[in-house]
Amino acid sequence: MFVIAGTISTLIFTASTFPMLQKAWKTKDLKSYSFPNLLLCNIGNAIHWLYVASLPVGPIWLLHGFATLSTLTMLIWYIMFTKKGEKCLP
Repeated sequence: MFVIAGTISTLIFTASTFPMLQKAWKTKDLKSYSFPNLLLCNIGNAIHWLYVASLPVGPIWLLHGFATLSTLTMLIWYIMFTKKGEKCLP
């Protein structure tokens, strides 16, 4: 029962992230995102992998893997799409 709930919630969370990624890629406008926040999300995901790796393979691996990929993608896109004349860092 818990694996089914984990699988369903994983699908819902990943599906809810796709519109953000699609809009960011389509518009190339990531000015509303914060570089420090995206950086901290990626650092947090990297550290959280230490915990996730200790768990048996299951829906949490997929969910956290997708979260890691999406935040890393947003960070890379932020760096790529932010104009050179604009401030990336505070």
